[in-house]
Amino acid sequence: MKRFLIVLALALGGAMAQMDHSNMNMGTMKMGGLEKRSGKAFDRAFVSMMIPHHQEAISMAKAVLPKSKDAQVKKWAEAIVEDQQKEILEMQALLKTLGGPDSKMQQMMKKSMSGMGGMVKSAKDPDRAFVEGMIPHHASAILMANIALEVSDNETVLKLARDIVVAQAGEIYSFKIWLKN
Repeated sequence: MKRFLIVLALALGGAMAQMDHSNMNMGTMKMGGLEKRSGKAFDRAFVSMMIPHHQEAISMAKAVLPKSKDAQVKKWAEAIVEDQQKEILEMQALLKTLGGPDSKMQQMMKKSMSGMGGMVKSAKDPDRAFVEGMIPHHASAILMANIALEVSDNETVLKLARDIVVAQAGEIYSFKIWLKN
């Protein structure tokens, strides 16, 4: 299963290379040494980073909702808000068992994610900007989740990572089909 998820992420990782990153901080996002950590320190850092990552996805989704003219985009945005808010609550509870948030990692992620919602708000075509922005956003989450699948031995963290890979890879696939039409 682990290999399947890694192969899936690599196949979808090319989505990031095809995107215009000129208006995004995503191109400069760093993992902050995440891949060099292990054990509980890794789990704490990974979950701490994933919370602001999800918060920015929610920000992008909320930015597109009032401007969207496409029913499918609205449906995706509503699902992202609902699903990722639920996952944030789960991750906050998980962090309590891991010793609390790693504020350095959270701040680093917040800084690298900032402004993505504004990109959607100011776009001529908010629907397209949202979909195009979510592809590399999800791809970066998949990359982080794959590091977790390789490094973590915490079953809750592993389940979270698997869920992220499966859900967000599926959304990337749907987004790419939408962009072709």
